[in-house]
Amino acid sequence: MSASLTCTSLSFAWPDGTSVFDGLDVSFGPGRTGLVGVNGSGKSTLLKLIAQELVPADGAVRVAGEVGYLPQNVTLDTALKVDEALGIAARRAALHAIERGDASERQFEIIGDDWDVEERALATLGELGLGHIGLDRTIGEVSGGESVLLRLAALLLDRPDVLLLDEPTNNLDLYARKRLYTAVSAWPGVLVVVSHDRELLELVDQIADLRSGEIVWYGGTYSAYEELLATEQEAAERMVRVAEADLRKQKRELVDAQVKLARRKRYGQKMFEQKREPKIVMGARRRAAQESAGKHRIMHEERLAEARDRLDDAADAVRDDDEIRVDLPYTAVPPGRTVLTLRDLELAYGASVAGGLDLHGPERVALIGRNGAGKTTLLRTIAGELTPVAGEAQPHVPLRFLPQRLDVLDDGLTVAENVARFAPGATNNQIRARLARFLFRGARADQQAATLSGGERFRAALAALMLAEPAPQLLLLDEPTNNLDMASVRQLTTALESYEGALVVASHDLPFLESLGITRWLLLDGELREITPDEIG
Repeated sequence: MSASLTCTSLSFAWPDGTSVFDGLDVSFGPGRTGLVGVNGSGKSTLLKLIAQELVPADGAVRVAGEVGYLPQNVTLDTALKVDEALGIAARRAALHAIERGDASERQFEIIGDDWDVEERALATLGELGLGHIGLDRTIGEVSGGESVLLRLAALLLDRPDVLLLDEPTNNLDLYARKRLYTAVSAWPGVLVVVSHDRELLELVDQIADLRSGEIVWYGGTYSAYEELLATEQEAAERMVRVAEADLRKQKRELVDAQVKLARRKRYGQKMFEQKREPKIVMGARRRAAQESAGKHRIMHEERLAEARDRLDDAADAVRDDDEIRVDLPYTAVPPGRTVLTLRDLELAYGASVAGGLDLHGPERVALIGRNGAGKTTLLRTIAGELTPVAGEAQPHVPLRFLPQRLDVLDDGLTVAENVARFAPGATNNQIRARLARFLFRGARADQQAATLSGGERFRAALAALMLAEPAPQLLLLDEPTNNLDMASVRQLTTALESYEGALVVASHDLPFLESLGITRWLLLDGELREITPDEIG
C-alpha cells in the first residue's frame, strides 16, 4: 500500500482557548506538497499534530507508513557524537565489535539486515555536503546550519514513508540549500514542506493553502499558485465592486420607496380629512395602503440585507495582507557619519577582520558567508554580547541586535509589556498606537509572547527594538526571514524601508537582501572582505 496521511475532523486549540482547527479534513498522498499560509494560520501546528508532538482535542490523524519530522527549530545535544545524532551509534558499535572478533548473537541482533549502515551514513552526509564532518565528531563542533542538515540526514537514513519539513532552509547557506533542494527533488514518498523559500517551493507538485482553518489546493509549483491566486483575487475584487454598486442601488431604491410611501400616506390623510368618501371605504383603503406599504418596505429592506450579505461574502474572498507602516525619524543618521569601527578584530571562533573597517551613515550592509563562517559571532561581538580575542568593535551610535532566536522577548509578558521594557518613557497609549502600525491592534497587543507564531514573534521583537529608547541608529539583524511567510517578508521589507539608520543584515536569502537596497556586500570567509554582487556564488 502506498504511503499517505489523512486528518479527519481535526480540532485543536491552545490552552488560552485560541482555536487553530475546528473539524479540519485533509489528505496528503504521494508527491511533494508545499504547505503555505500566513504566519499564525497553523502550518507548524498541523505538522506537529501529524507527527504526534501535539494531541488534537478531537478528530484523528491516520498515517499509512512511518513518519519523519524535521521541526522548525532543531536542537541537538552538543555532547552527542554525529553517529548518535544520526541514530546509528548502536549498529555502528555492533559492526565494529564483530570486526574485532565479537561474534555474539546480541551484536547480530542489533545490526539486523543493516550491514551497510556506516557506508549509507557517510554517503548521505556526502550528498548533503557534510562529508567533512565524520561520524566521531561531536555536535558542538558543527554550525547551526550543519546541525539542521544532520537532522535531515538522520531522517533520510531512517527512510520514512512520510517526510514533514518545517522551514528546512532556515540557517542554511546557499551551498547547503542546494543540497537540500536535491534531496527534496529525489524524495520518493509523501513529502509535506512548510517554507518561505521560493526556490524550494518551486520543487513541489502542489500547493496546500491553509487559511482560516481550511485548506485550498492548487496544482503545480509556487509560481503557478501565485498566478492562480492573482486571477482569483482580481475576480474577487471585481465581485466586491459589483456588490458595492448593488448595495448602493438597493439603498437608493429603499429611500425612493420610503419617499413614495410617505407621499401616499399624506394623500390618504388629506382625503380622510376632507371626507370625500364614506368612512368605511376610507378605512378599508387606509388598511390596504398600510399593508401594501409594509410589504413594500420589507421587500426593499430584505433586498438591502441580501446586498450587504453579498458584499460581505465578496469582501471575505479578498485577502487582507496588511503592511507594516512606521515612521522612525529618530533613527536617521547623517550621510558619512561613522556608526561602527572594526579594528584588527579576531573573533572567538577563528574569523577575523584584518586591518580596519568603518561603516558610515545610512549604509545598508549585507553580511554573507557559509554556515559556521562566524557571521553570528561577528554580530554578537559588535553588539557587545561576546568579547573579541583581539582588536576592537566600537559602535558610535545607539544600536540594537535582533538574534536568530528572537530571545529579546520575555515569554511571560504580553506584546505591549515587552515593548514597554524597551521604551520605559512611553505611555501605554503611545505604545499601543505604535504597535498598531506593526499590526498588533487592540487585543492582539495583549497576547502573551509565548503564544505567538514564528512570524508574529519576529514582528513583536522587531517592534520592541525599533521603538526602543533611545532609537537605534544601527540595526543588526541575524537571518531575519527565518520562519516568515511570504507576506511577512514583504511586511519586514516595508518596515525596513522606513528605517533611516545604518543596517547590517546577515542572511542567506538573496532575494530578500536585494529587496532592501543593499549598498555594500561583505563576505566572511576566514576574513571579512568586501565583494561585488557579481562575486556571490
